Amino acid sequence: MTTKQDPFVKNPVEVQKKLIENISAYPKPARIMHICGTHERTIAKYGIRSLLPGRIEVLSGPGCPVCVTPDDDIDAAILLAKKGFTVVTFGDMLRVPGTEESLFDARAEGADVRMVYSIDDAIKFAAENPEKEVVFFSIGFETTIPTTAAAVRRGLPANFSIYTSLKLTPPAINLLVQDINVDAFIAPGHVAVITGTVPYEDFAKKGYPIAVAGFESYDILLGIKMLLDQLAGGTSTVENAYMRAVKTEGNPIAIKMMEDVFDIVDVEWRGLGIIPGSGYRLKEEYKEHDAAIKYKEVYEDDLNKLREIRSKKKKNCICATILTGKATPADCPMFEKACKPTNPIGPCMVSDEGMCHSWYKYCRD
Repeated sequence: MTTKQDPFVKNPVEVQKKLIENISAYPKPARIMHICGTHERTIAKYGIRSLLPGRIEVLSGPGCPVCVTPDDDIDAAILLAKKGFTVVTFGDMLRVPGTEESLFDARAEGADVRMVYSIDDAIKFAAENPEKEVVFFSIGFETTIPTTAAAVRRGLPANFSIYTSLKLTPPAINLLVQDINVDAFIAPGHVAVITGTVPYEDFAKKGYPIAVAGFESYDILLGIKMLLDQLAGGTSTVENAYMRAVKTEGNPIAIKMMEDVFDIVDVEWRGLGIIPGSGYRLKEEYKEHDAAIKYKEVYEDDLNKLREIRSKKKKNCICATILTGKATPADCPMFEKACKPTNPIGPCMVSDEGMCHSWYKYCRD
């Protein structure tokens, strides 16, 4: 297994060999879950699961923001685009299927749907096209939410609105521990860069060892070793395996910006249902830029019709089960048959952070 050279690790190959030896010496079964699409991509790319003893399982949780964006939000964005609004969002979101189609399909039918790399790109487009009503379909976890908060604080064009589908990771973990058999968690390093390690302390108090890990293969192996050491010693704390980027307190400036701009609300996660206190909505003072409030009457009736259609549809995709670590892509009858990156049936196949996409790319053999 090879990896990029890291300035903090002089000899990553030797480090990884020693880590694997230490991990393999752990004698008991262990179920470890990560909640990060980038972690899953690294695990799949470098074949980490194949290097571990079979008694040590590494499960994939709901760590891909595209994968957990619910049908309602996607359908609302599509309806706005079809009703004459310019909808802008990140590239991965374009191909995620809603109830009947995706944003990409809507664009093929003539709707004004555009891809951007950041909210700043979307704001620039709105400022240069004042005759258009621009809606930014904002998705993501704590990693990218501060950029949206910063943009809102700077001020937005009058023709610019945000439809938020933003998620917070600790409430999702809280749901998972009530529903699945897991011994320990690998926490996402990029989220912890913003939040710090404090939000995970409650889970350690409940008896779940936590290790915040980075994204190189040796980062993840170090996180696994830390967790097994805790399990062996009967302890449960929050350990930082990504000290070169994560501080205990996180990024106070980013945290303050998010608190200033957003209220914490109950939101739906695709496949998981509504999770209390797991999302963000623009505060009352910014409601003139909240597309879900400003344009609700424009799409609400049609959205209700799509909900009715959805309730009658047979669900063949098992992304919901995969997102909770209860199944792998190999368990899905459509995986690499009807469902491929070129024709994604479910959201886990769309993004390169989705487990199905990673398995299709790296694990089919």
